[in-house]
Amino acid sequence: MQLSEVIRTYRKRRNLTQEEMARRLGVTAPAVNKWEKGNSLPDITLLAPIARLLDVSLDTLLSFREEPTGDEIKEFICELDRKLKYEPYEKVFGDAKRMLEQYPNCEMLIWQTAVLLDARQMIQGLSDSPDAKNYEEYIFSLYERVLKSKDEVIRWRAADSLFGFYMRKEEYGKAEECLNYFSEQNPERKRKQAQLYGATNRIHEAYRAYEELIFSDFQMVDAALSGMYQLAVRENDREKAHMLVDKLGEMARCFEMGRYYEVGGKLLLAEWEKDEETAADTMKELLSAVEDIGSFRHAPLYEHMEFEEMRKEFIEELKENLEESFRDTWEKW
Repeated sequence: MQLSEVIRTYRKRRNLTQEEMARRLGVTAPAVNKWEKGNSLPDITLLAPIARLLDVSLDTLLSFREEPTGDEIKEFICELDRKLKYEPYEKVFGDAKRMLEQYPNCEMLIWQTAVLLDARQMIQGLSDSPDAKNYEEYIFSLYERVLKSKDEVIRWRAADSLFGFYMRKEEYGKAEECLNYFSEQNPERKRKQAQLYGATNRIHEAYRAYEELIFSDFQMVDAALSGMYQLAVRENDREKAHMLVDKLGEMARCFEMGRYYEVGGKLLLAEWEKDEETAADTMKELLSAVEDIGSFRHAPLYEHMEFEEMRKEFIEELKENLEESFRDTWEKW
């Protein structure tokens, strides 16, 4: 509620007339009337006496609100989304502005409101609306506000939203500036950079950026599946172990990593299960595949990437190490 509404509501609850309230505060009845109509505000020195007279706290008198909780933010956004679907955008836009005025420092609420208003504006095709510029400027101002947040996650989300905002407007220079808010390790930075390259007709660079993402994703997923395999072994879960080794092979084929990576997991499984026949066959296959361990460098999937040539000495050393490892394993059996 506004200050005027608070004064009127709590005055009536106390069964006070405007004249009685004015007498007790040492002001005129017309002054109280103006407060309640919102035509003027009480002098700051009167705020505490008014609060005491109406038996409310200063926070209540001034409509101070604590920051909303995560659940409250979710409720606000769900209600806003519902309204945007069934009520005129202009009306809901005004409701959203008033809501944010009540919580001017709640950055998560600000960002989510901006995203929702932005998305609904696109869905409803309001670009030709007389108020389109006002809508856009306000949404942009919300993104800009949270972009200055001390919370890294909020800043990242704001930058992500602003990137899309600028890409739609084909302001690619400003879109690229948003990437500075993404860490170098964040794959989203690479993906968005590739998107920018494509939008600005730098096709070779776009392909290369996407390919680098795919290559790094293989390494990450391979490590994750291998870690899960180790857990399955620890729990003696043979069914899961077999499934994970199959996944490792399927993934290597999908990412065009070559035969060496496709069959490597089978050896781990054979060693664990003491399957000498499968282990022997897999060892032979791995040794024959060592020569082409770098075949992914010539795969069509990575044709725009540049890889260092593999030295023959490295291949020979790897082959010798494998042979020695296989002999040690075989002797233990």
